[in-house]
Amino acid sequence: MGRLKLRRRRTALAAGLAALAMAAGGAAVPAEAADRTRYVALGDSYAAGLGAGPYLDDCYRSENSYSELAAHTKTIKLVANAACSGKTTQDVVNTQLRRLTRTTGLVTITAGGNNLRFAEILASCGAAMVNPAAGPLCDAASAYAEGQISSHRLSGDVTAMIQRVKAAAPNAKVVVTGYPYLYDPVAPGQADPMSRFIYKATVLADGLNGSIAAAARATGAEYVDVRAAFAGHGVNSAAPWINFRRTALASPENFHPNARGYEAYFASLNGAKAYSAR
Repeated sequence: MGRLKLRRRRTALAAGLAALAMAAGGAAVPAEAADRTRYVALGDSYAAGLGAGPYLDDCYRSENSYSELAAHTKTIKLVANAACSGKTTQDVVNTQLRRLTRTTGLVTITAGGNNLRFAEILASCGAAMVNPAAGPLCDAASAYAEGQISSHRLSGDVTAMIQRVKAAAPNAKVVVTGYPYLYDPVAPGQADPMSRFIYKATVLADGLNGSIAAAARATGAEYVDVRAAFAGHGVNSAAPWINFRRTALASPENFHPNARGYEAYFASLNGAKAYSAR
């Protein structure tokens, strides 16, 4: 009976201390949790995790995204994956920055591909391979993207986005990623329709990544190139990390990384010490 009373007194004391801690500003936080970097992921479908499933919402945020993989490390507390499929750099600014605060310690961003209307290029140029009548649409979509790159409009848009992110999270390390080649590059000089399509996609991917890297240099952000991590795993490889289902050409997962691809993204970011303390 005496032990029971003592146990009750200890329980009451613990409850009283917990209430006191909450009244003083919140329940006690373990030291390990308090030391973890508060992390917010921003961007488009490649940041959301489209292609890897399962999905949490209509933004195609996935439990297998690179930010969710980082959340399993001891140093990172994922506050939010605010990324959403289909978003441009301006969309990121307009709809995602509200998740940032002065306590945010790390921001990663994958964005810029939608500024070039890359989905339109893939659809029109893919159609042109089997139907020459779609050729003008492919040429127009490609010319638009090339103009955004050559005029430095894309690098300017990415620069403006990063500046707004830094203003919203002034104490954060900001890391921007590039995009992989969708198809492994092929040897030059080939004239078949698929090779010509891959040449075009490779040049545009290089321009996209170069623009993002230039914006990172201009703003003091860190740039992580993922092309080497995906080498040998394009759509045209024996072990693709990029989705392409010929039986479901309208699938939104096409031309997005699968789970192995997002692991490659995470490995690239982790290898570049993006997830290390500042």
